[in-house]
Amino acid sequence: MGKLRKAGILLHPTSLPSPYGIGDLGKESYLFLEFLKNCNLNIWQILPIGPVGYGNSPYQSYSAFAGNPLLINIELLIEEGLLPDSILIDYPSQLDSNKIDFARVNMLKGELFRKAFSRFNELPKPDDYFVFLEENKLWLNNYALFMSAKNYFNGSAWNQWDKTLALREHQGIGYYSNLLKEEINYHFFLQYKFFQQWKQLKNHANLLGIKIIGDLPIFVSYDSSDVWSNPQLFDLNNEGNPNHVAGVPPDYFSKNGQYWGNPLYRWPVMAQDDYFWWQERFRSLLKLVDLIRIDHFRGFEAYWQIPATEDTAVNGKWIKGPGANFFSTIEKHLGPLPVIAEDLGFITPDVHRLRNRFNYPGMQVLQFAFEDGKEAIEKALGTYNMAVYTGTHDNDTTLGWYRNCLREKPKAIKNLSQYCSINFKEDDSHISWELIELAFKSKGKYVIIPFQDVLSLDSTARMNFPGTVGDDNWSWRFKKEQINDIIITRLKILSQKYIQ
Repeated sequence: MGKLRKAGILLHPTSLPSPYGIGDLGKESYLFLEFLKNCNLNIWQILPIGPVGYGNSPYQSYSAFAGNPLLINIELLIEEGLLPDSILIDYPSQLDSNKIDFARVNMLKGELFRKAFSRFNELPKPDDYFVFLEENKLWLNNYALFMSAKNYFNGSAWNQWDKTLALREHQGIGYYSNLLKEEINYHFFLQYKFFQQWKQLKNHANLLGIKIIGDLPIFVSYDSSDVWSNPQLFDLNNEGNPNHVAGVPPDYFSKNGQYWGNPLYRWPVMAQDDYFWWQERFRSLLKLVDLIRIDHFRGFEAYWQIPATEDTAVNGKWIKGPGANFFSTIEKHLGPLPVIAEDLGFITPDVHRLRNRFNYPGMQVLQFAFEDGKEAIEKALGTYNMAVYTGTHDNDTTLGWYRNCLREKPKAIKNLSQYCSINFKEDDSHISWELIELAFKSKGKYVIIPFQDVLSLDSTARMNFPGTVGDDNWSWRFKKEQINDIIITRLKILSQKYIQ
């Protein structure tokens, strides 16, 4: 018997169809699971599912622990009696089904959430609500106060709040906890509903034999409950502002590097309690997903430190991370971690040694491999302990990438022509499936395909442009009529031929 392999789709839940302007945890998410099952696929990979902050990016969340309330399904609230059926009569029907208007969706769904919360307050609280509050109190209390204060101070970052609260003085915490009590309870309610709906969806996925791969960004947003409530764990000055921030040096994605702006960790301080905050972070996420993709894994070996006063990532330097001690300590408390290590970009032998020491699968992206040459292609296709992708959420779609290569990267086209059937006189939409089949034919432990490639979509369906902030990022959605029997049959054949 050959080595066990799994295959599936990369699709963030916000990209699902729905009449509410954004994908959510309602019936369309269950239909997507049925689609995966019908295709003989057993992986659903998602992006981080926390409440989105700056730029609507799931990688700039207000919390490393909380769920995104925008994913809460309205119809499930109606079924519970928290909203009347008639509420949907006035819900705008002209919302764009191809793209998320985050500001409008926030306003519209927020109004319904407030009404549901009002009804929730009129009813006896179920026992599991109090269980939820108790089980999550380590992060939930701080998060609810953080979000309530953020609303009270008109959305400003926490370092702009009343100093007694920003710097967590006892007097400030007490005063605002009392003043904002009702708003705090509102955020308790939203998190209770998110986790309830998410766990029902995950249980259904697991019943169908489908595993969910979640995403854990190594860094957290400065404007987050995590940094505000744990300032001692981050490289901040006495005023609570970052001394240095995270990013990556100039690379494939950006000539100026990527200036992420996330605060850096005080790793020696974290080590003093066996990285307890990280233990909780892994433990919490593993309740929601089956495997974890660690974003920017190389940052645990060494990270790019940029002075907070800089405008770009160019003038940074590499600083040693916590390395093997970190993962040994976490696994001492939690056992072996079911993770995929995102090891893309500038990777040193030390990073490979760290990943191999714990036997974590790495990542191979076929788009990058074809740009790099034969050795990279053979490695991408011939290595078992890897997750093989055509592209990721940070890449162009495969069709968009191919068309760009025709104009600007003849080396990639030459390499591609040795592995794929390229006829420049024909419609080029087939190129997506050429790479999809190559990924399935690879020896990779996991084969994961962005859904845009399954649908053979061009650059207009791209999920993110790294290093930029704009309305085109994170907003892509598909329509359910884009799925057809031909797609299902093609994926089923590939799975039966190469994976089963």
